[in-house]
Amino acid sequence: MTMPISTIVLGIGIAASAFDIRTRRIPNALTLSAALAGLVFHITTSGTAGAQLSAGGWATGLFLLLPFFVLGGMGGGDVKLVAALGAWLGASPTFWLVIYAGLAGGVLGLFTAIAHGYLRTAVRNVSAMFGYWSTVGLKPVPGFTLDNSASPRLAFALPILVGTVMTLWL
Repeated sequence: MTMPISTIVLGIGIAASAFDIRTRRIPNALTLSAALAGLVFHITTSGTAGAQLSAGGWATGLFLLLPFFVLGGMGGGDVKLVAALGAWLGASPTFWLVIYAGLAGGVLGLFTAIAHGYLRTAVRNVSAMFGYWSTVGLKPVPGFTLDNSASPRLAFALPILVGTVMTLWL
């Protein structure tokens, strides 16, 4: 990655994390303008190849996280954030960003569950989700989605930022 792209991507991740921590939302204005700026940058600097790189990264971010949104376990802002970062990074780095963000989110989720005395309940809930999915199919589990869950919430832009840093570093 070039230094300007790395700096811009980190700036987007930091801004999104600040919004997500403070409001539990990531503004569409941030994610959509970041995605569009990534596309314009790559078209301007690399033409058709740049457009393909940007669109491929955007699509990778979108399609890797869309199932979690559809199942009610992730907010749409998180999906749009990763897609926007993908528009800057391209497909392969976006894939790794999602892997690293998932690992960071798992660690943060574990610490959050322990800190809130929720770990036992979380393990039971995961077991219940797998049981539900094995009988009903892969559908949102009533009572376990972001809309109606009593579980502690994570500002997932923070693990996405960690995933971004890891992707740029490695």
